[in-house]
Amino acid sequence: MKAALRKLFEEDIVFNQVLGIRIVSYNPEKPRVRFDMRPDLIGHPVHKILHGGVIAAVLDAMAGFAIMLAIAKKREAEPYDQQLSHFRQMRTIDLRAGRGAHFTASAHVFRVGGKVATVRMELENDSGELIAAGSAAFAVG
Repeated sequence: MKAALRKLFEEDIVFNQVLGIRIVSYNPEKPRVRFDMRPDLIGHPVHKILHGGVIAAVLDAMAGFAIMLAIAKKREAEPYDQQLSHFRQMRTIDLRAGRGAHFTASAHVFRVGGKVATVRMELENDSGELIAAGSAAFAVG
């Protein structure tokens, strides 16, 4: 089962390959993955720190992997193919399915203070369907 989960998570989910995510622990109580810092993951050219989008993507992937392990543990009596059918139904529900030919992101800055700026962001597909929205605070001073 570990080999099948590794293939699913590390190979079949191509974006996890892009990020370089690798499984470290299959422990359902505390699963772990890791990835190495690379120049193409840098979000701040001066400080050479990880891009916030990479952080969010890895946390989303980690949540999915943890849920896969929890499903496998809960349904351990079922054959793997049946467990896999549950994995195929998984998706993050606070983000809509990213379907479209192209995507447009927009943002509205609410406030730029001396130390913190706040912003709301939206992502739409080519049909104008809202895919995701969020807000963020940035250190600016």
